[in-house]
Amino acid sequence: MASPFVVEHVLRLILATVLGAIVGLEREITHKPAGLRTHMLVSLGSCLFTVVSIYDFGMDPARIAAGIVTGIGFIGAGTIIAEEEKVVGITTAASLWSTAAIGLTAGAGDYLLSVIATILVFIILSLRRAHMKIFLKS
Repeated sequence: MASPFVVEHVLRLILATVLGAIVGLEREITHKPAGLRTHMLVSLGSCLFTVVSIYDFGMDPARIAAGIVTGIGFIGAGTIIAEEEKVVGITTAASLWSTAAIGLTAGAGDYLLSVIATILVFIILSLRRAHMKIFLKS
């Protein structure tokens, strides 16, 4: 039988993946470049790095967190494209960055904070439709 320690790590990974899927679902529905699978992988990877840094390396977990933020910055930069007079992909980059933070938080064991952050990110991303209806009427 698996130890409670292992079970908790697995639950953290599952939670991070599910929360990443929630954010990614909104991106997928709106046909953005980084969708469901990308957000799930970003959250899962951030969670795994966090769990390993806390429990396996015996070093300062903040160093791994800083590495996650840097790595996600490069991934996010790849989603930003300048087209003529506008820049697209900034919200997708921010959603990847936020999803990494959600995975990191789940990996650190702060389940409530990671769930609340996911809800807030989902609401913020969903505001686009309301924004379009209110401010960009044609």
